[in-house]
Amino acid sequence: MPALIFFTLIKKHKDMTKKQLTPPAKEPARHFAVIGAGIAGIACARTLVQAGHQVTVFEKSRGAGGRMSSRNTTFGSFDHGTQYFTVRDERFESALATVPGLTRPWSANTVRILDERGRVVAASLPPKEAHWVATPGMNALVRQWAEPLAHAGVLHLQTTVVRIEADKLAPKRWQLQTEGPGATARVHSGFDAVLMAIPSVQASALLQSSQLGKPMMAAINKVSVAPCWTLMLAFPNASQPDLPLLGPQWNAARSTHHRIAWLARESSKPGRSALERWTVQASPDWSQRHLEDDAERVKAKLCKAFTEVTGIRAEPQYAEVHRWRYAQTTTPLGKSHLWNAKAGLGACGDWCLGHRVEDGFLSGLELALAAL
Repeated sequence: MPALIFFTLIKKHKDMTKKQLTPPAKEPARHFAVIGAGIAGIACARTLVQAGHQVTVFEKSRGAGGRMSSRNTTFGSFDHGTQYFTVRDERFESALATVPGLTRPWSANTVRILDERGRVVAASLPPKEAHWVATPGMNALVRQWAEPLAHAGVLHLQTTVVRIEADKLAPKRWQLQTEGPGATARVHSGFDAVLMAIPSVQASALLQSSQLGKPMMAAINKVSVAPCWTLMLAFPNASQPDLPLLGPQWNAARSTHHRIAWLARESSKPGRSALERWTVQASPDWSQRHLEDDAERVKAKLCKAFTEVTGIRAEPQYAEVHRWRYAQTTTPLGKSHLWNAKAGLGACGDWCLGHRVEDGFLSGLELALAAL
């Protein structure tokens, strides 16, 4: 694997010295399995690689990014997961500096709270911190960071880990049972440690199915995460230069409507096409109550709520919904990661610290540093 210059910020970590960053000459490089290629998993994997170790990353989806996802359509893209992120930690800021120009501030005309009828009841104050987006879509950031791993052939997409167990040939190491496209089963072996960068519920289930890490499971099971239904709408006929702005004069809003928590005009984000598109996120409570509903029924209800809030009565030419089962942390773990050095098992994700993009990044980074 070629050298990966990535997190020079590791040198700034309070508890790490240059000597600790480099494996001792007599100690062979270890092989880590990282499950999940969201921002936490990629931050974790690349930190380990920079420190001289071998990693193999497993991701069940078709691409890296996790909830920093973008849906590409003939009408343009939708950030149907994470809407934006903030930058508060200097380590995250340093990591973003490795991809100059890929992220840009989103200066949206934003209102703070809407009532059931879409009326502004509390205008937003000037933001205390910038809201950032990746361009041309939110998934661009993690995919850019994951590219060297993919180029090196250590990023396995569309590969679901279904079991963790002791290596049959080397009991002090781990092996993973996986399923790929078409339910293709495979065993990957020879791992010194397994690091899970997946939602808390999935991490707990994986440990439970493998009869491993019971102390870790007890901590994970205290975490709670709410689901979210997301609606994507496109109005191409409203995007003519001589037509006024469709609907409200704001580009993003938090809402108290019983179905909707957040709305954003996608075309207001930097680096996006001007075609009129909206992303609508349902409230956690409503999403939970309708979690198993038929997608068409959910779409109809959210479209009706969108009309009530925005006043836009035009028929969209594109309307689709996406269900996130694990969208926003409501009760976090309370620390940045879990790591059992004796067992060689770890877990990270935004659910450890909260629900922000930066929480996921820092969780993955600090799990890697603990494993080092």
